[in-house]
Amino acid sequence: MTATLAASLVFAGSANRALAVDLAHELGLELGGCTIDRFPDGEVSVRIDTSVRGRDVFVVQPTSPPVNENLMELLTFADACRRADARRITALVPYFGYARSDRRNGARAPVTARAVADMMQAVGIGRVVTVDAHTPQIEGFFHIPIDDLSAVPPLCVALRSLGTDDTVIVSPDLGGAHRAADYADRLGRPAVVCVKRRTDGAHVAVTQVIGDVRGRRCIIVDDMITTGATVAECAGGLREQGVL
Repeated sequence: MTATLAASLVFAGSANRALAVDLAHELGLELGGCTIDRFPDGEVSVRIDTSVRGRDVFVVQPTSPPVNENLMELLTFADACRRADARRITALVPYFGYARSDRRNGARAPVTARAVADMMQAVGIGRVVTVDAHTPQIEGFFHIPIDDLSAVPPLCVALRSLGTDDTVIVSPDLGGAHRAADYADRLGRPAVVCVKRRTDGAHVAVTQVIGDVRGRRCIIVDDMITTGATVAECAGGLREQGVL
C-alpha cells in the first residue's frame, strides 16, 4: 500500500454503511469514526470523530432514496470534513440522484443535476466517483474530476449463462439505447429499443418497438428504476410484439 493510500480515511454515511465497511476492508483502510443524528424536524447533524487534518477522505454516501435526505447528509459530511482541514474529499456516490434532470423539460424547468453538481463542489468535494451515470453529460456539470465506473462487464458475465441463440437485448427507452448496444456488443446479441411517452412522473406508455422481437427471448436493461413502470410497460409492449 502506498503512503498516500495508507493515510486515507473512509467514512460511512447512513445510505449504505455495509458498502463502506466492505470497501475499507478490501483496501485495508481505517473506517473513520463519525456520529450522524437527525433532529426532530428532520435536519441532519454530522460530527467527525476522527482527525482528518491533511488526510485524503472518501465519503461513501449514495444519494439513493430517500434522495433528499441522503444528498443533504453527503453535503453536510463534506462540509464537516472541509472545515476539519481534510486534504482532499472524494465522494463515492454509486447512485447519483437527480441524474434524470439533466436538461430542461420546458421553458421554466430546472436542470437539477447541474444544481446538485454545484452544491457538491461548493461544500468542498474534490472528486466524485459514481457508477453508470444516467447520462454522460453529467460529467460536464462538474469542474472537478468525476469517475463514472461501469458495472456492465461483470453483469455481462452473469448474463451469458441466461442468454440463448434467440436472445435480444432491449432498452426500455431511447435514452438507454447506447447502454443496450454496449450489452449487445459484449454478449454478441442484437439490440432492440422501445419508444416510450411519459405521461407523468410515475407513468409511461410504450408507443413503438424498434427491432424484431417476435419469437425471441428478451433481456431488458435499465439503470434507474423507481416504480418499475417503464420496465413493466416495456414488457407489455414486447409481449404484444410476440416475444416468447
